[in-house]
Amino acid sequence: MSAPATGAAAGGGAPEKIDAAVLKVAGVVVLGAIMSILDITVVNVALPHFQTDLADGPQPLAYSTVAWTVTAYTLALATVIPLTGWAADRFGTKRLYLTAVTLFTVGSVACGFASSIEMLIAFRVLQGLGGGMLMPLGMTIMTRAAGPDRIGRLMAILGIPMLLGPIGGPILGGWLIDNAHWLDRPSWSWIFLINLPLGIAAFAYASVVLPKDSAKPTESLDIVGLLLMSPGLAAVLYGVSTIPDEGTITSSSVLIPIAVGVALLAAFGWWSFRPEHPLIDLRLFSDRSYSIAALTMFLFATAFFGGLLLMPTYFQEVRGEDTFSAGLLIAPQGIGAMLTMPIAGALVDRYPVGRIAPVGIALITLGMLGLTQIDAETSYWGYLIPVLFVMGLGMGATMMPLMTSALKTLTASRVARGSTTLNIIQQIASSVGVAIASVLLTNGFRDRPLIAQAQQYGEAADGVSDPSRMQEILARFPEVAQVVAQYATDPQAAAAALTSAVRSDMAEAFAHTYWVSAGLCVLTLLVSLLLPRRRQPSRMLDEGEGEAQEPVLVH
Repeated sequence: MSAPATGAAAGGGAPEKIDAAVLKVAGVVVLGAIMSILDITVVNVALPHFQTDLADGPQPLAYSTVAWTVTAYTLALATVIPLTGWAADRFGTKRLYLTAVTLFTVGSVACGFASSIEMLIAFRVLQGLGGGMLMPLGMTIMTRAAGPDRIGRLMAILGIPMLLGPIGGPILGGWLIDNAHWLDRPSWSWIFLINLPLGIAAFAYASVVLPKDSAKPTESLDIVGLLLMSPGLAAVLYGVSTIPDEGTITSSSVLIPIAVGVALLAAFGWWSFRPEHPLIDLRLFSDRSYSIAALTMFLFATAFFGGLLLMPTYFQEVRGEDTFSAGLLIAPQGIGAMLTMPIAGALVDRYPVGRIAPVGIALITLGMLGLTQIDAETSYWGYLIPVLFVMGLGMGATMMPLMTSALKTLTASRVARGSTTLNIIQQIASSVGVAIASVLLTNGFRDRPLIAQAQQYGEAADGVSDPSRMQEILARFPEVAQVVAQYATDPQAAAAALTSAVRSDMAEAFAHTYWVSAGLCVLTLLVSLLLPRRRQPSRMLDEGEGEAQEPVLVH
């Protein structure tokens, strides 16, 4: 069975329903996206295990070393994403998608059997090369399959793994690390090995379901653009990812790679207007709707993903929850997103995005402002869970409408490059947001000396029972002494009071950090008011750049 993805009904009435054939294609893309996005977040909960399991001796590896397992994956994504648009034209989307799934699966298995931190980092690069192509390719495949008047609803389906990945990753990773002690493999290896059956299923499913598309290698690879864009993007993201370790943006370890990256990207910007088919087509930004949607998405991802990083840490560090419980407590956010995402996807096929996305961003802003009021005793069900649920409602009404709005204004021949550019924008914004949130929180802890002194005091006093010796130790930590002074004869009460005071200070640091995220949300809301408030006709069925587009057949 095959059917052209033509969009609206002949009579120009309501958008066509999404048939089973298109849903099968969506299933392929969603499965690939789940694999790629989960592995961006699932590794975070395993970092402490990498520190001990992959250390050469009894001394754990430095956190900054094992953090490269995250950074290497991100840099690989950043390097390969700019190539995806050209490669899709050169080799065809189906063939390239199958290659990406294979690379990702092989890289995952290799990660699961890594015996050193160096091997793990190298295999994460291989995994990222495959994972980086899955999302832009998936967006291209779904856009072509859906047609212009069904793209909103199909993109809403694709948005589920994009929004649930940061939520499901910690839950899945926490459960596997706590419970997966199989085949004499360390428990952390299963966060990678679980991708083997998923990868095989995704490859088999894609082989059968995805339509064959003929490759049209009419464009030569922009070698100069590649040599400027990919290293420049990788250098910027490397510099940004170094900020949390350095604790400041003024460090040479941060400034030098960012400066080099910005210089390369600026050179790419100048170069990209010279060739007829540049690696990333900056001419896309001559379309006002695309530009405003891209800018809104950048600000949204910076504000939201930076704030999203903090909640699992808050639940674990301030409230004492384990990794699995912290992941479950974030689930209301995903539930809220699942409720509004299909609604927003249907609405964006009928109404302009300027009447949908600002509502979602307003809900996220309201939630972020609510998180500025948290403390060490904030009620879960009475406050935190409702706030996270409201933020989830906003998420579901924001991301996919923005993606849809940007792509609907492009001709079919430019969709692959447009979706690639949006993925790069989102990747940069997410990295920037995470770095900002991490630095603000770290500095917030440093500005509250009780937090550091309590840890140092605990290490110094461990095993000491001599009262005079304890007094000497306390004298070195005046903030701690002030808290425990009234409990000189009750060590247990002193320990409880100190723990309570430290958690209170930490919660205050979290709340102050959320003020910055809330401010970014307000800025995003203001920019979103520039989004089109009148429905614009889709150009996806137009001829692109002088080249007639054949209808996409869905089998």
